[in-house]
Amino acid sequence: MGNLLAGKKGIISGALNSESIAWKVAERCVEEGAQIVLTNAPVAMRMGEINSLAEKCNAPVIGADATSLEDLEKLFNSSMEHFGGKFDFVLHSIGMSVNVRKGKAYTDLNYDWMQKTYDVSAVSFHKMMQTMWKLDAVNDWGSIVGLSYIAAQRVFPDYSEMAESKALLESIARSFGYHYGTAKKVRVNTISQSPTMTTAGQGIKGFMDFFNYADKMSPLGNASAEGCANYCVMLFSDLSRYVTMQNLYHDGGFSSMGMSPALIEQ
Repeated sequence: MGNLLAGKKGIISGALNSESIAWKVAERCVEEGAQIVLTNAPVAMRMGEINSLAEKCNAPVIGADATSLEDLEKLFNSSMEHFGGKFDFVLHSIGMSVNVRKGKAYTDLNYDWMQKTYDVSAVSFHKMMQTMWKLDAVNDWGSIVGLSYIAAQRVFPDYSEMAESKALLESIARSFGYHYGTAKKVRVNTISQSPTMTTAGQGIKGFMDFFNYADKMSPLGNASAEGCANYCVMLFSDLSRYVTMQNLYHDGGFSSMGMSPALIEQ
């Protein structure tokens, strides 16, 4: 392991269990020399295994509902108190759809649940950055990353209104990236990741079908959670200082493919 993040401090949201991308990111950041704070919604913390990750990474866990401005302010103030100052990177790995969980068809959505999906999965990204902005919590040349999916651009019917959430997430990254870049040289990007074997991913109807489809369509196959963690580390590091306002595909080439002989033969 190197020291790509030596001396850097960051906040990792969304680690539920060892299958989570955020879990892998936390491990890799610490391996590369960073100090981290872990955060998740209180209900997710009760369901998951975050305390074992905290022990492994020697990191505090600060519960926060990412849709609550009060919770976010406490999270960032407590993190700065823990670090003894500002921090350098943040991972937004948050997403949830009650409509998907309850099997509601896209043509029969519960709109109250839909608004909740947008708030948790996308607007929370803006809320996090707006709160950090007002607290001046991020060091100059810091890096903020949100996790997305190609359903923001293409139709995956069973992904339901999570597709709009990811499109909104990517738009927020561009818009806030402008403001954070001009004011503080802080960069904001999203990673459009392959279908990944996480607890959340496998909760989507037909997940294994499109996981296998994407794996065959992609020249390199699906990118793993571990691979995504490495990509996040690079984006948090000084190696990517001039990369901002981008949606970066980490998908084995899936996003550039039209058709694959492997699928036609099958």
